[in-house]
Amino acid sequence: MFHDMTELARIARVLEEAHALLEGEHKRLERQYGPTPYDAVAGSPAQTLRGISDLSGAMATALKQFALAVGYSVLGLDERADRMLRVARMKPVSFPSGADRMARPLGEDTVRAMELVRDLGFFPVETAIATDVALAAPQATYPPADWNAYERERRDRSERQ
Repeated sequence: MFHDMTELARIARVLEEAHALLEGEHKRLERQYGPTPYDAVAGSPAQTLRGISDLSGAMATALKQFALAVGYSVLGLDERADRMLRVARMKPVSFPSGADRMARPLGEDTVRAMELVRDLGFFPVETAIATDVALAAPQATYPPADWNAYERERRDRSERQ
C-alpha cells in the first residue's frame, strides 16, 4: 500500500465533499438561469453554467481516478496503483479554470469546494496558486473579449518564466 487507510479515506472524503458541493451549485445555477443560449461572454449565464460543469466534472474525474488507485492498492496491484495515483494527482483539467468563466460573486458552495481542494494538498502546488487567483478575480476572465490581447499576454507571460 502507498498510504495508510486513514489518509486515503480523508482524501476521498474531501474530494467527494467538493464534488457534492459543486454538483449542488450546478443544480442551483441551472434553476436560477434556466435554459440559456450559447454565448461567449465571460460571466454570462451560459459561461457560468459551463464553468460550474467543468469544475464539477474535474472533481468527479479526480475522485474516480483516486478510487481506482486505492482499489488497485487494496488488491495488491501496486504498480498499477502507483501509476493511477500519479494520474489522479495531476492538475485536474478545468480546475480551477472553470471558475474563470463564472459570474461573480461565486456561490458559497463553489468557494467552499475550491477552498477544500486547495487546502487538501493532494494536487500540485500550482493548483492551489491558480485556485487563489481564480477566487480573487473580481470578475469572470474567460473567454476573453479580445483574443489577440489574450494571446499576447499569454505569450509574454511564458517568455518571462
